[in-house]
Amino acid sequence: MNIVFQELCNYFKDNKFIIQNTLIDAPVIWVDSDIIYQVIKFLKEHDLKYNMLFDLHGIDERFRLNKKNIPIVDFSVFYHLISIKDNTDVIIKVALLKKKLIIPTITKIFPNANWYERETWEMFGIIFDKHPNLTRIIMPKTWSGFPLRKDYPARATECSPFFLNQLKESLAMQDLCFNPRDWGMSTDLKHSDFMFLNLGPNHPSAHGAFRIILQLYGEEIVDCIPDIGYHHRGAEKMAERQSWHSYIPYTDRIEYLGGCVNEMPYILAVEKLAGIIVPDRVKVIRVMLSELFRINSHLLYISTFIQDVGAMTPVFLAFTDRQKIYDLIEAITGARMHPAWFRIGGLAQDLPCGWNTLLLNFLQWMPKRLDEYIQASLKNSILIQRSQGIACYNQQDALNWGVTGAGLRATGINFDIRKKRPYSGYENFDFSIPVGDGISDCYTRVILKMEEIKQSLIILKQCLNNMPEGSFKSDHPLTTPPDKKDTLYNIENLITHFLQVSWGPVIPPNESFQMIEATKGINSYYLISDGNTMSYRTRIRTPSFPHLQQIPSVIRGSLISDLIVYLGSIDFVMSDVDR
Repeated sequence: MNIVFQELCNYFKDNKFIIQNTLIDAPVIWVDSDIIYQVIKFLKEHDLKYNMLFDLHGIDERFRLNKKNIPIVDFSVFYHLISIKDNTDVIIKVALLKKKLIIPTITKIFPNANWYERETWEMFGIIFDKHPNLTRIIMPKTWSGFPLRKDYPARATECSPFFLNQLKESLAMQDLCFNPRDWGMSTDLKHSDFMFLNLGPNHPSAHGAFRIILQLYGEEIVDCIPDIGYHHRGAEKMAERQSWHSYIPYTDRIEYLGGCVNEMPYILAVEKLAGIIVPDRVKVIRVMLSELFRINSHLLYISTFIQDVGAMTPVFLAFTDRQKIYDLIEAITGARMHPAWFRIGGLAQDLPCGWNTLLLNFLQWMPKRLDEYIQASLKNSILIQRSQGIACYNQQDALNWGVTGAGLRATGINFDIRKKRPYSGYENFDFSIPVGDGISDCYTRVILKMEEIKQSLIILKQCLNNMPEGSFKSDHPLTTPPDKKDTLYNIENLITHFLQVSWGPVIPPNESFQMIEATKGINSYYLISDGNTMSYRTRIRTPSFPHLQQIPSVIRGSLISDLIVYLGSIDFVMSDVDR
């Protein structure tokens, strides 16, 4: 019997728990909604110490055909908890009926549940009782309906035509007006007024279509409200109408700087559902492309961070280096930013002739360039004074807000998925994980990213020297696209090939999950197959979403100039937040 399940049964003696059989490498336990608050609190405070709320969202279960080992349910809410110390997970699910879509909030246990519950409410209509501010977060205030419900249209052609008239425009503009009292903010002190300042959504220091409303007393930030949703594209909804294969290009664009890194968790989760094991050559090539994109993303982050502080030179250096990476990626995949090159069961193509020479040239070029970044900027006394000791938080703060990636490791917690939960053969590579000394500040976060680039170069050198022989895709009937040569033997193979290319493979019903160490933290895909050619539910957990939610708790009491440095140190893009 699973330890978590046993502990829950022992503590909540009069309650019935159900374990769901899935392909997820963690127990999935159904809990009654009346005790969900007590269960989540128990899991956090018990010796098991599930001290991070990794994800929280909903599922419309009404049209699902395969419902083995689950209770009677119309909608469900799932809570994904991680014990960082023990490196274990548990997923708690709550079954809800359509007539009673209400569940207690857990924001007093995990403060980062705030945004997750707001998004789940507006996407499914599930009410979180006693939530401090259950309002829309992604969609406009004037939006009607719940987009991730199954009976909500997935295509624009299914909706009535939209016309923007003067009334709609006026209402939309009114919704953008900020009323401090709606957020529990006072507008004045005894002898003076607070100033409220809009930073963004169109401001270079906001790093995208991102808006922060600042409550100021002079230049001091009394409080602030991050406002997201300007970039929303509905990637999770799109997954319900794309075949398993044709959804791959969307994954590149979730975090548009990561490229193939973002394909990895989706592809691995689908391969778990299909029972596909890929050749070693595929694993190493996937790692190689991922690390190239990691370096590319980190270079942009480091150079724009330095630019936010006030130095221009590193941006020009970085874009020169990034073009060399893009040239290498283009030579291998045929594309630059968004290759969509990983496939279910393998890759789109094998490595081209001369790839090793191009990679060797890059590995000879890059190390000395990193020294230039360090000498020219990161050792600059002005940059150090502007960033050291700014926007600090400790280990407990990081865990409370669901921080992952360099922001978590800067606090001294050594948690990198490539080491803790190796995937795609990372366990066969020799590399180190840079870790901070206990407090995460702006300077530590950027230094760790520089060290991570050095470790990625070490991984790439091993890919160059130890590339396995073999096929670039698995010999499996659900691999996409299947081998064309098989169609020459009999009509059954021809029909199968035609159906798999046109409709896509039929993936067996089950649930799977895969997390990876992406460029900005942990990225994951939670997939539900109902035995169809497309996903029943695709949940994308991105690192930037919780990182932006943390901003007010870190920056209160600081200056506006400190906020600009802090935003640059987070390393986020809004497509990763809004999906």
